[in-house]
Amino acid sequence: MSSPTPAPLNPEPSSASARPVPAHQLDATPSDPIIKVENVDFSYGDTPTLKQINLTVPRNQVTAFIGPSGCGKSTLLRCFNRMNDRVPGAGIRRGRILIDDEDIHSPRIDPVSLRRRVGMVFQKSNPFPRSIAENVAYGLALQGPVSAKQTQEIVEESLRAAALWDEVKDRLDQSAYGLSGGQQQRLCIARAIAIKPEIILMDEPCSALDPIATAKVEELIISLGSRFTVVIVTHNMQQAMRVSDLTALFYLGSLIEYRPTMSLFDTPRERLTQEYVTGRFG
Repeated sequence: MSSPTPAPLNPEPSSASARPVPAHQLDATPSDPIIKVENVDFSYGDTPTLKQINLTVPRNQVTAFIGPSGCGKSTLLRCFNRMNDRVPGAGIRRGRILIDDEDIHSPRIDPVSLRRRVGMVFQKSNPFPRSIAENVAYGLALQGPVSAKQTQEIVEESLRAAALWDEVKDRLDQSAYGLSGGQQQRLCIARAIAIKPEIILMDEPCSALDPIATAKVEELIISLGSRFTVVIVTHNMQQAMRVSDLTALFYLGSLIEYRPTMSLFDTPRERLTQEYVTGRFG
């Protein structure tokens, strides 16, 4: 039986808040979910930011969050490793987020341990004032004692996984600040990989990079998707099309549409989605 046709949404910024996505529009329910978001409302103090968000993120695939600035996509990303805990007055007011079917706000969950499982790469690369090798190995101490030989192996393995080894193997003891912007971002990805997380979050990882560096990071994201669960926030719709398996569109704190990427871009079900992906607003 066909689903009822949804009422058109007004894409203008002056419109009323966008309604939550109906369940019948979620074509992206994975068979092996690692993250489940259930009826989540989030606010910064008295300011609502996310409203009734429901979605599941599949294991070992790349999921993209898109939408105009201020729509809540980065806020949701930071909920997955509880980075928002550091913001006074911010928090989930309703609903829950589960990773491997465990509520990440359960008293049993240590936020530090959670962040070992859920790594993060930020919009601006943030290498430490240390050598290249020391940057990659920085988080290993949190995992317990590691021998010098093991550390060397993990550094090489992580740099290879980040497609950076051939460019830096002869200067591992030199400062990370001597790398280009694109290399620094891949170094930060290598640092995230080194502690072997299950999930890697990326908040606009290419926004400060030139096209050549962007292409290298995009190739890296695609390759990582077969080994890690990757969730990326991007303003670049072409980037979402190139790297992601699934895409979610957010608007005014609501999830508008969440589907396999090419389906969402080629045959959007919501008028708001069509107008956003064709550049009529945003």
